[in-house]
Amino acid sequence: MTDIALDRWPDGFIWGSATAAAQIEGAAHEDGKEDSIWDHFARVPGAVANGDTPEIAVDHYHRMPADVALMKGLGLDSYRFSTSWARVKPGDRHVNAAGLDFYSRLVDELLDAGILPWLTLYHWDLPQALEERGGWANRDTAYRFRDYAEAVYDALGDRVTHWTTFNEPLCSSLIAYGAGEHAPGRTDGRAALAAVHHQHLAHGLAIQSLRERSGAAAGDAEAADLRFGITLNLTNAVPNDPADPVDLEAARRIDALWNRMFVEPVLLGRYPEDLLVDVAGLGLSEVIEDGDLELIAQPIDFIGVNHYHDDNVSGHPQPDAPGGLQPTDRPKGSPFPGSEHVSFPPRPLPRTAMDWEVNPDGLRSLLVRLGRDYPTLPPLYITENGACYDDELSPDGRVHDTERASYIRAHIAAVGDAIAEGADVRGYFVWSLLDNFEWAWGYNKRFGIIRVDYETQERTVKDSGLEYAAIIERAHAATAAAARFASALPADA
Repeated sequence: MTDIALDRWPDGFIWGSATAAAQIEGAAHEDGKEDSIWDHFARVPGAVANGDTPEIAVDHYHRMPADVALMKGLGLDSYRFSTSWARVKPGDRHVNAAGLDFYSRLVDELLDAGILPWLTLYHWDLPQALEERGGWANRDTAYRFRDYAEAVYDALGDRVTHWTTFNEPLCSSLIAYGAGEHAPGRTDGRAALAAVHHQHLAHGLAIQSLRERSGAAAGDAEAADLRFGITLNLTNAVPNDPADPVDLEAARRIDALWNRMFVEPVLLGRYPEDLLVDVAGLGLSEVIEDGDLELIAQPIDFIGVNHYHDDNVSGHPQPDAPGGLQPTDRPKGSPFPGSEHVSFPPRPLPRTAMDWEVNPDGLRSLLVRLGRDYPTLPPLYITENGACYDDELSPDGRVHDTERASYIRAHIAAVGDAIAEGADVRGYFVWSLLDNFEWAWGYNKRFGIIRVDYETQERTVKDSGLEYAAIIERAHAATAAAARFASALPADA
């Protein structure tokens, strides 16, 4: 068993789990909700495995109180969920009171259970009506996002303190508009880079507006507990041969495109210079207007880090590894800007059912690197980390997902190692609370620590969920013991 040093967790460390609205809610056309781009994309022949759709998903919309009870039983400190733009503002027209009421009831249910609501405003479900007006390639969508964020804040800001603007903008821009593997399924490099910039702009506009709306910008004491941030999926771009300049250059390109293009505008108000050279001629500079970068670099209180695996990168063709990518993993194909002449040869490491490598030390390395490279880095939270395996319900009625339990233990230990090396990490959210609609994979892939029978919607806590609950319990006990010890020390100790 991987050792988890329980004395490494800072005071107030948050243990949670996460989901996304489009993946779990279902009720895709109930109570006023209209199509998101994922509802529309799932109806495109061949876009989603088996023709699966998020129409029912795992019916969280109707089973929410029971799902929150499961969270309480696991001992979660926090639940990270997303609100659906297509439910809150169907067709991006009016504010839908019924849609907001669902999220209001969810927040109340969480608070009654002693669970901190951690809200994400955008987890990929743009209203289809906005996509038909250009989607994220259209600058106006950034301003529509600000309006949507204000509507959610006005309804929930009296009870929700932790606000995330975007989840994994790499996926909802580059993979969605360049590689075509996520909704809306476009393969246009210029549109992909425009989407990157417009999502950055939307982030800045929303942060600015919500800080002003809450009084935080003016130092209002009542807003002191509010936290605003963004979640990025980041990788270690590892050169396949560190002595080969071709592989080193390929790794640099991927690091610029998948990491620094997202971190540096948000933190530093600039795009990396080498990235601008890499994507010259694809229109990124043309969509940047005066004042945009200053607006994007709004002060934030945290960065969420989503990490599942590293990327082993080569600049040489790999005949046995055509891209090494999967639909819900990384972009591939010539329409994806800046990734030409890059391949991803496999390393001799264990693999998940997504064919992603298992290398917990990569998470440690990433967290330490972020603190080293960005001195102004705000506190970090691991907002997604988990694994997909082909687990089954056993005759004894349990799910003995030993590989997932091992994955979670090892990665939590890696977070502890990073903290010991100085990384300012303040929370860990396992992905995912429930098996769900896994985007282009449909219902073929299971990430949950709770199994869902897609026919009956019955929930079963997997062994990995029981293991995670035990880790949380032990961590809480260790923190309480440390607090008792500290309070017993003489004042001058």
